[in-house]
Amino acid sequence: MSEKQRVSILGCGWLGLPLGRFLAGEGFAVKGSSTSEAKFAKLKEAGIEPFSIVIDENIEGDIRAFLDSDILVVNIPPKRRPDVVEHHVGQISLLIDALADSPVKHVLFVSSTSVYPSPGGEVVESDAADPDEADSPAGRALMYVEQMLHPEPGFSTTVVRFGGLIGPRRNPAEFMQRMTEIANPAHPVNFIHLDDCVRIISEIIRQGVWGETFNACAPLHPTRSELYAAAAESHGLGALPEEPSSDHRFKIVNSDKLVQKLGYQFLHPDPLAMARGGS
Repeated sequence: MSEKQRVSILGCGWLGLPLGRFLAGEGFAVKGSSTSEAKFAKLKEAGIEPFSIVIDENIEGDIRAFLDSDILVVNIPPKRRPDVVEHHVGQISLLIDALADSPVKHVLFVSSTSVYPSPGGEVVESDAADPDEADSPAGRALMYVEQMLHPEPGFSTTVVRFGGLIGPRRNPAEFMQRMTEIANPAHPVNFIHLDDCVRIISEIIRQGVWGETFNACAPLHPTRSELYAAAAESHGLGALPEEPSSDHRFKIVNSDKLVQKLGYQFLHPDPLAMARGGS
């Protein structure tokens, strides 16, 4: 890399911080935002230039300096609130306005497989088209935002729809400690490890793959019963009772497009191995 590419990461939390650390290690000039200045030391330690940016009814912080970059990674999930759709759409509307006065040419938007309905089978990227069919209010919010970002003429957007996140502090064994039963035990799971999230985003940036939408889930899809049994056995936990359901609404997220387009090989292809691990 003859001249450092500049990447700004909006939201340096569970995913954004390790992503920023990895990109800085790869030679990128990285800026990262947090809503808490108490986290600035961790960002600096990771090689990230910290910024305090809050987007709510307006934008608080030096957004112009933060967006003085080539690439923006948007990693702010919808907040759990009754008006989640209106609030998240409003946040991204403010961000789009700010981007118009910036040199950012490419945006990577971190989305979720909650944008899909649950048809009882496999879903590919084109199966999410109507926000009102999404699995949850947060999924509707993300689908609306995807539809806002893609047509913008001032920058090109790639969307990555991650499945359930596994990694440090997010392991099925820890999930079990907050559960009383395993609902829908026969339903397949759609998980992805933090390591793969970081590498997939970095590969999109490195290869310059813009204007795309990708699913990103581990290629294997064991059942919820198999997943939590593996976690319980490996971590010395008691098995939870299962609550079979007649609900046939589930989905199997297909990530073949990502694998083919990026030539990507998953570091953690099997959620059962993730469940048995410690992180």
